[in-house]
Amino acid sequence: MLNTLNFKLVTAFGLACLLVSLNGGAAKKINRSFTIDHSANTFLMDGSPFRYVSGSFHYFRALPQVWEERLKTMRAAGLNAIDTYIEWSLHNPHDGVYDWEGIADIERFLELAQKEGFYVVLRPGPYICAERDNGGLPHWLFTKYPDIKVRTSDPYYQLEVSKWYAQLMPRLRRYLYGNGGPIITVQVENEYGAFYACDAKHLLWLRDETEKYVQGNAVLFTTDQPNNGLKCGKIEGVHATVDFGIGTNFDEHWRAMRSVQPTGPLVNSEFYPGWLTHWGEENQRRDGMEVANSLRRILEAGASVNFYMFFGGTNFGFTAGANNYGADYVADITSYDYDAVMDEAGNVTKKFEMIRKVIADFIDVPHEEACNGCTKTQRFAYGNVTLKPVANLLSEVGRTTLAKGEPVSAEKPLTFENLDQYSGLVLYETELPHLEIDPTVLTVNELHDRAFVYVDNELVGTLSRKNGILSVPLNKGWGSNLQILVENQGRINYDTMNDTKGILGSVTVERFNGQKQELKNWVTTSFPLESEQIVAAAFNREMRADVVTKSKILRNGPMLYHGEFTIEKLGDTYLNPTGWGKGVAYVNGFNLGRYWPLVGPQTTLYLPKDLLKVGVNTLVLLEYQRANLDEVNGEYSVTLDDKPQLDG
Repeated sequence: MLNTLNFKLVTAFGLACLLVSLNGGAAKKINRSFTIDHSANTFLMDGSPFRYVSGSFHYFRALPQVWEERLKTMRAAGLNAIDTYIEWSLHNPHDGVYDWEGIADIERFLELAQKEGFYVVLRPGPYICAERDNGGLPHWLFTKYPDIKVRTSDPYYQLEVSKWYAQLMPRLRRYLYGNGGPIITVQVENEYGAFYACDAKHLLWLRDETEKYVQGNAVLFTTDQPNNGLKCGKIEGVHATVDFGIGTNFDEHWRAMRSVQPTGPLVNSEFYPGWLTHWGEENQRRDGMEVANSLRRILEAGASVNFYMFFGGTNFGFTAGANNYGADYVADITSYDYDAVMDEAGNVTKKFEMIRKVIADFIDVPHEEACNGCTKTQRFAYGNVTLKPVANLLSEVGRTTLAKGEPVSAEKPLTFENLDQYSGLVLYETELPHLEIDPTVLTVNELHDRAFVYVDNELVGTLSRKNGILSVPLNKGWGSNLQILVENQGRINYDTMNDTKGILGSVTVERFNGQKQELKNWVTTSFPLESEQIVAAAFNREMRADVVTKSKILRNGPMLYHGEFTIEKLGDTYLNPTGWGKGVAYVNGFNLGRYWPLVGPQTTLYLPKDLLKVGVNTLVLLEYQRANLDEVNGEYSVTLDDKPQLDG
């Protein structure tokens, strides 16, 4: 007589099922397995050949309210897998502090992916690049360990990684394929072959630290550029893959992969249908037909592939990173549209149907009706929003409300990291020596990244790391209080991993006879520009009373502007700050990100409907240099448009 069996529901992927054993009356589950067949050069899912056609979708680049909607659209394209990074800095913003809610709810994201029938390619880093600030590594690592050597076998770095994985990995275990979940592969590090350290000892340590939690329930893999460092990126016992975009030299790329990975499935872990864009560049675009033809060639080779990106999304807040091309620092724009297969708002582009048709020739895809309604999100032009100046950041009231903590005195300038400050602005102040003759040249050595220089609250010049302008003339009689307001424009995300912010070197004045004097005894004030402070300041009546004059050019410091707009229907829209200079925008207390229409190419900021509400909404701009003032009616304004402008 059989004992009563208590079955647990197991999500069915591929050939997984339940088997009842009559021996001893126990119920046993057939082992789910995802492995590599090196003789047949293929993945095996439960013993059967398998390959994936995946798309990158970073959960942290979209509001959680739209995750399911974006996943449905991607499934309609024919993808059978989703690729996502995990951003350490998002979940661990301060030492010992962890966040798993809202946009950081990685478990909900994985559950939604599984619900939509996706497998998951997981890339936990801990370094991810991804055009994110500091490549996803928390800024506080450099506060806690000023000399830390990240991405190496530095014991302090490995200690912090192990602590982070001890928090992250147990949450992910049940989502591994062998445990009944959707995760089929897990990446170890990210494009490590391009990193200068080439620390094989560290990679072996990280492999073991990852496998400690994976325990054979998913395949470990690496990703590297085929022409840059596959040798340094390859890890013994970890499957090597490559990344490349459209072109004609695919055979050469596969040969490069085979040089370090002679057998096993071919994989392009980052196939680029678009590309990233920096401030001051033309927006990067890629031809859809070339993308489709290149995809066909990859699939004809029998390879698995992941689109990077399929849906790009947005670098909300201060999360956008930067790159260092030679000696040229270039910051990433706020949009991560990437000219991807889906645009920043989740709409399908012309590439979508081209790609879907190619995929359908190789694996089963959903019926075309599956994409009904995924063509366009509802967008509205809400029109003009009038703003009023409410606070000067450098005024006494502005400092009291917008600064965080008390000013700190030190002989030399302190960095953002010294102050344990993630982003925003830092103000450096000291007394100028007596200037005997005009002009005297002020030089800021090792400025990261951009600075406005004031004397007695009057703007005297702008300095920039990007274009190498690090000096400004000072004249006798301008005043005695030197103020240098430094902006963090985003930490470098690729290769260089200690992009400390603020003034890193000395500040000197050079007189006409060539004599230099280093300025010391600095008072440093933090302005992290956190949403709570900005909102509180915008409604501070005392601050509003502090603003008297109206002007276009902000010669006395950054200004906070506040406005309200009323809407009756909810839809996506685009904040258009044309006429403004450079700054940060907040809607209903949410930091949309940096704007810089004077430089472009991005002009508008994407404003999702889920940040809006029927009725009255608030808009706050913190503008650094130039306001959009209509001198006829004396009003400041922006518009809310129904179309993006990313190619300005």
